[in-house]
Amino acid sequence: PAFKVGNVFDVSQTDGKPLPTIGVDELSGNVTNYEMFFEALKRACPVPVGFEDIPSGAKGYYHTVDQRIALQEGMSQVQTVKTMIHEMAHQKLHAIDPKEEPRLTRNAKEVEAEAVAYTVAQHYGIETSDYSFAYIAGWSHGKDTPELKASLDRIRKAADEMITSIDEQFLGIRREKESAIEAQAESLAVKIDDLAYDFDYYGYVDAVAQTGIQHNKDSLLENGQGVDSI
Repeated sequence: PAFKVGNVFDVSQTDGKPLPTIGVDELSGNVTNYEMFFEALKRACPVPVGFEDIPSGAKGYYHTVDQRIALQEGMSQVQTVKTMIHEMAHQKLHAIDPKEEPRLTRNAKEVEAEAVAYTVAQHYGIETSDYSFAYIAGWSHGKDTPELKASLDRIRKAADEMITSIDEQFLGIRREKESAIEAQAESLAVKIDDLAYDFDYYGYVDAVAQTGIQHNKDSLLENGQGVDSI
């Protein structure tokens, strides 16, 4: 072996295009139907979820004692959803009876949670690879990510169960909204019908006669009530 002297420079002493970085500090962007989707996540989650200012700089955490999930307030929609799924994965995989849970290192737990978050997010068309890949690599020992390989079956099963639950909740929310819209439409139709009745009774009666529809106020008029107000 031989050695020779060479010159080295700190990056601050150089000029040129920005150097590439591994991953991103935080995801950006919006999620389609964010309000409904996040509500579906909350309903699919068996523990309470809340937003707060987390002093440590973490984007979220699952509190094992209080059994709740906290999310950093003010994040983008994509980062919020990804973090929420990550913490849901922790709750699902790592908050069970220690006798039943396999003994996992913290590295393995973080790799599992982020892999589940990436898989679920990808299923719904939410791109998190710039963040998730770097996160998983950072928590793995070596370039072969042994923790990831050892947990593939647990990751697949957890992601599948979470997707099924989220789909069910999202469908339920959509049905609720559709029912609410139908109820509002029916209420508006009744109000318009009543307004037409009060504003132009005779024209209304003619229209009703042509359609054969019975108005609920007709019974009052048959008894001689309500005529003076027309």
